[in-house]
Amino acid sequence: MRSTGSQRRCEHPGTTDTPRLPEGYEISTDPHRIDAGRVHRWLSTDAYWAQGRTREKQDRAVEGSLNFGVYDVVSGEQVAYARVVTDLATFAWLCDVYVDPSVRARGLGTALVAAVREHLAPHGLRRMLLATHDAHGVYEKLGFTALERPEQWMAFAFGR
Repeated sequence: MRSTGSQRRCEHPGTTDTPRLPEGYEISTDPHRIDAGRVHRWLSTDAYWAQGRTREKQDRAVEGSLNFGVYDVVSGEQVAYARVVTDLATFAWLCDVYVDPSVRARGLGTALVAAVREHLAPHGLRRMLLATHDAHGVYEKLGFTALERPEQWMAFAFGR
């Protein structure tokens, strides 16, 4: 999935044009391109939701998910990551969205999440969920909203 630089009209309520990936970057869902060591380092040391996650657990998560990477087209270096747990029929959970600090504030994360949304749209999913502590505004720009009826949702926490 390579960014063409052109914007397409998005059909999701509450959103505008699909954000462009900045020139010089591309997005791929090829699992062989994922820099597993780098992704693990990012998440296990810098992401509040995954701090301390083992490499083995991260590798299992990658293997069981649809993975998106953003890459510098010149160096091939991975600069961002997102993971989706989905059945590609009814439901998706967006997680582990991370942009390397050296390239933040360029719109890469927004373009990455928009690409995830557009990639999943043709599958006719009923919903895609995510959890965030501090980035509600970023996701709202892309059409995410708070749960309409949070009282209907429950969670089970293993090992707590």
